[in-house]
Amino acid sequence: MAPDIVLVESDPPKYHYVYQILVDIMKSYSPHVTMKSIDEGIIDFEGTGLVNKKSLVEIGHEIKHRLKDEVGSWMSCNVGIAPNRFLAKTAAGLHKPDGLDVIDAGNLRQTLSQLELTDLTGIADRNQARLNAAGIYTPLQFLDAPSDVLRRRVFKSVCGEDWYKRLRGWEIDDVEHGLKTVGRQFVLDDMRPSAELVRSRLAYLCETTAMKLRYKEVCARGVFVYVRYANGDYWYDRRMFKSSFYTNQEVLRRALLLFNNRPQGNGYEREIGISCYGLEPSNINQISLLEEVNREAWLTEAVDTINSQFGEFTITFATSLGAKSTVKQKIPFGTTRYFELLCNRA
Repeated sequence: MAPDIVLVESDPPKYHYVYQILVDIMKSYSPHVTMKSIDEGIIDFEGTGLVNKKSLVEIGHEIKHRLKDEVGSWMSCNVGIAPNRFLAKTAAGLHKPDGLDVIDAGNLRQTLSQLELTDLTGIADRNQARLNAAGIYTPLQFLDAPSDVLRRRVFKSVCGEDWYKRLRGWEIDDVEHGLKTVGRQFVLDDMRPSAELVRSRLAYLCETTAMKLRYKEVCARGVFVYVRYANGDYWYDRRMFKSSFYTNQEVLRRALLLFNNRPQGNGYEREIGISCYGLEPSNINQISLLEEVNREAWLTEAVDTINSQFGEFTITFATSLGAKSTVKQKIPFGTTRYFELLCNRA
């Protein structure tokens, strides 16, 4: 379909380099910086008046100039300024790709009058349908809707009260959500994969999932495994275990207990995935009364140290070797939760 296409692999260290410059620039104005992804962040300026003598508009232009000076003249940046992060993100999207806009009490209604409901972050087709069912078709009507109507009729939960406040500039989204699951998935690179190839990819996914567990300093109690077949069928299984786990070997062993029970007559596997849940603080540094438990912890720590010094997967599962060069690391645009770990691996 595109015979002249040129495919270029992603370059995680390059993304990491620019990401660190962006973070350093943002933190030079306030210690309260939240990175929502590798290319989007929030600066909370509350309490920085003694340090920042310039207006927020001047600071916004300064950030744009610093990015061009410190990263490259081609670097564009959208800046939005508002009383809360929701309206700031809305302002940042008004004049892409290199805009700077302010939303405040003076222009809130005028700005919302120029937008559609789905232009608001968090309002997609389903929420738009809910609003339409209540006679709300525009952002201005959304703004004017009473809180009890949004809570009882539209969203039928406290989310309606949240939207009432969010649209009026109250900050209600500065909440850190706890880590619930850790996992990975992969669309298989062979249209007719052998059982050996599938197990190789699963072993790699389990290994990298265990690395994420240790990076976040948590253990897991549960495992979820799924398979999507070429004919469209979908299979999954999950299990909670009595003991927690965090090592490469234990994640793979427990995943295989489930994976080996998958249906065998549904055709070829097209996608596989694993998630660990039931997370709790890590006990890796707690000395056990059982010597075999201590040996497992010390061995894992030694392997992690070697891989950190000489490159990830210097020591790895033999079954993972074929997957190491195939299951590529993606750039995590949706979150920075594991970005440092992924860049170390790259």
